[in-house]
This record gives sequence, C-alpha cells and structure tokens, in this order.
Amino acid sequence: MSSKPGACQLDRLMEGNKRLLSNKMKKRDLLNQKKYTSTKGQAPASLILSCMDSRSAPEITFDQGVGDIFTVRLAGNVIDADQLGGMEFATNVVGTKLIVIMGHTKCGAVGGACSDVKLGNLTQLLDKIKPAVDVIKAKQEAKLACDDYKTIDLISRQNVLNSMKQVIEGSPLIKEQIESKKVMLVGAMHDISTGKVVFFDESGTDIN
Repeated sequence: MSSKPGACQLDRLMEGNKRLLSNKMKKRDLLNQKKYTSTKGQAPASLILSCMDSRSAPEITFDQGVGDIFTVRLAGNVIDADQLGGMEFATNVVGTKLIVIMGHTKCGAVGGACSDVKLGNLTQLLDKIKPAVDVIKAKQEAKLACDDYKTIDLISRQNVLNSMKQVIEGSPLIKEQIESKKVMLVGAMHDISTGKVVFFDESGTDIN
C-alpha cells in the first residue's frame, strides 16, 4: 500500500479508527488547534465524503482534530457537481492526496430509496441511490426486503462503489490525478453499531 498515492493518509485514518475502537482517542486542545489553523491556514491531506447521519461523524470515527481532514456530508453520500467541485478544490488547490467515499450501516437514506419514498426535494436525492438498489435487486431472487438491515447494508456498499465511479467519470481533473498516481480514491463502510470502518477499492475488494 505504501507505494500508492494517499497511502500514508489512509494508514492514518485506519489508526485513528483503531484508537476509537479501543477507546484510546488522542487528547487534543481543540481550542488551540482552532487558533493555530486560523492563522496558519489548513492543509488536510484527506477528504471524506459521508452521509449526514449524526452517528457517523468522520472526525470522531477517525479520531481527527481541527484542520486534519476535509469533510463533505449529505444524506446517502451521493455525488453531484457541487461535491465534485469541492473535491477538485481539495486535490488541485490544497494538495489533498486521499478521497474517501464512506457509507454506513442502517442508512435511512438508502432505506428510503429502497422503499421508493417520495418527499419534496428528498425524492430527487433518493433517486441518485436507486441505481444501487437496482444492482442488489438484480442479484437477489426474492423481492427486496427494505426492512432488512442486511439488504440495506448491501445497497449502501454498492452505493459507495457507484459514487466512486461517478467521481472518476464526473471529474476529468480527479481522474487524471488518480491515473497519474497523485491522488488515491477508496470506498468505506462505517458500522454505526461497533464504530469499525472497512475500506475497499474500486472493485469492492477490502483493503487491509
């Protein structure tokens, strides 16, 4: 892993998650970090796009402090031009080396997409998750059980893979950086019950 772009940053996130799981999170002077970064600026080496779920905050999940990571959060961790613009700013202007697309277990947005929920502007957002629903539906012989968390978690993981593909297809800038080994793109699933995060590559293969 060490030869890949963003590998050091990925190791750092993995170590932070291990600290959370062992309840040995670092003691930080957050107020001092805020003061320092307000004058010295920011240079996060990692960007994490995740769901807005209150139980899945990246700074806590990976035991990071002020100024350590970029976080982009919205229901269902879906991709659009605005999110891509933020990623391009991070990688091209700030120098971020790692992009993580992180879903989580028991995701309400994914459950809503599976159940074909219609609710104002949320309808349009859930439509972006439905391609993942269709993939899992095609793999299962029986009707999708949208009240079964195992099914929801399968869809969530597929949604992350779809989002990773959309990053590459939607941003020639980021695609070029990945191909030239300047930036690393990985997927992740956060178990909100245990806190553990599993990382995987564009093929869905877990990264140890």
